[in-house]
Amino acid sequence: MIRKRTNDRSANRQQRSPLWRSCTSLRSLKQIHATLIVKGFISDPSAVREFIFAAAVAVPGALGYALKVFGQIPQPDTFTWNTVIRGAAQSLNPQNAVSLYVKMENGASSRPDRFTFPFALKACTKLRLAQLGLCVHGRIVKIGFDSNTNVRNTLIYFHANCGELGVARELFEASGKAEVVAWSALTAGYARRGELGIARELFDEMPVKDLVSWNVMITGYAKRGEMEKARRLFDQAPQRDVVTWNAMIAGYVLSNCNNKALDMFKEMRLVGETPDEVTLLSLLSACAELGDLEIGMQMHHSIQEFVQGDPGTLLGNALVDMYAKCGSIERALNIFFSMKQRDLSTWNSVIGGLAFHGHAERSISLFEEMLKLSISPDEITLVGVLIACSHAGKVKEGKQYFKLMREKYGIKPNIRHYGCMVDLLGRAGLLEEAFEFVEKMEIAPNAIIWRTLLGACRNHGDVELGKIASEKLISVRHDESGDYVLLSNLYALKEDWSGAEKVRKSMDDNGIMKGIGFSLIDEADDDDGVPAHSV
Repeated sequence: MIRKRTNDRSANRQQRSPLWRSCTSLRSLKQIHATLIVKGFISDPSAVREFIFAAAVAVPGALGYALKVFGQIPQPDTFTWNTVIRGAAQSLNPQNAVSLYVKMENGASSRPDRFTFPFALKACTKLRLAQLGLCVHGRIVKIGFDSNTNVRNTLIYFHANCGELGVARELFEASGKAEVVAWSALTAGYARRGELGIARELFDEMPVKDLVSWNVMITGYAKRGEMEKARRLFDQAPQRDVVTWNAMIAGYVLSNCNNKALDMFKEMRLVGETPDEVTLLSLLSACAELGDLEIGMQMHHSIQEFVQGDPGTLLGNALVDMYAKCGSIERALNIFFSMKQRDLSTWNSVIGGLAFHGHAERSISLFEEMLKLSISPDEITLVGVLIACSHAGKVKEGKQYFKLMREKYGIKPNIRHYGCMVDLLGRAGLLEEAFEFVEKMEIAPNAIIWRTLLGACRNHGDVELGKIASEKLISVRHDESGDYVLLSNLYALKEDWSGAEKVRKSMDDNGIMKGIGFSLIDEADDDDGVPAHSV
């Protein structure tokens, strides 16, 4: 039997019966739903409320099913409305929460109460719907719920994040100072809008600092790249959760301190904190940037420890990208083909990875397969495809793809696409066509374009065009020794020693020093043979 609920309609106070506590998947939820229908319990309002709560809030991935069932209820009570709005507001698609709230306001038999508005405001905040949030605020004032602590705190949260900081401050000063939630909401608002100075003042003035407050400030400093300040607060924090660790790891990755990010993960594991998907995504990004296959494989093993079965699209994409950037194309392809669901990022990672590492034919083949599946490419996809065409010497195909960018897919070429085309024509020895292409570009060519042309002239021994490319390059940037050396080598290739000497003299006259050559050694192991970074 399903235990009947008390009259408390707060979604926050929902008590689940033993039957519903055993419901942990969409499949088991459907089985219980079928039982309810067969035995007639679906007509029991208490059973309906229990079911909607389980589907909308408690069971991962069941919100869509909850919304379908909710749509079949003739006259849902306020608690049931609040439950589905809550579940939608907490989901990846909070737009459903907004739609439900509007529908509830416009003709539903049940009216919004003090529990409805916080969920609606949180959805508006996530979606950055400032105007709708202001309308909700007006409705709250009209009904008289603005004195409710939970509603007021959520209003501070909304205005601090996407409304008016001044309004948030007024609400806080008027009656919110007694609540640590209000302090945290206002502090977070200033921090997320980049006003870390004011945020830090509020943080220091807090009579009681909760974990959210610590996380807000640590995240704020980490996003600004101020990792020393973030680390000091991290060390001072009386307690930490996975969000605290994620802020530090992501901050180090954003600051290009990837080794420190991996070290932080080791610390995280030592204290027994379990990583989540955000942690793992940041770490895979660090591995990809380091280009260290051994560390990347260790990270993949760690993911298999923490994530049972299919890692999902986001982690799958990150694994494909990591293996591709580390040069392990076969492993990248194995992950790609094993993924149950793929999105455009998945295809982009594997197409680009294959192209960058010289597997041009396979890259183009996968692109054609993607098109057959009616997946529209974006600008990133076309960069990978054009690189593949350039490496494979497929001039005709590259020109065709470049043309289709705008005509078929509505993609405006950017400097990277133009650079790929210049490289394609230059590699093929079509130097005059490459120069004509550059002259007709819709955006000004940068140093990379001219250096690509200069490199192509050197490879094909065209001194005259090389001089033109060099002059253009030096007019864009004149302090790179490599640009001068490239032209000097072109003269030397043609045994024009006088021209080479003039380039050298020009370097001296402009105070350009040739960089000292060095070799880069990947110190994968310490002296004792233990990998420097073991995750």
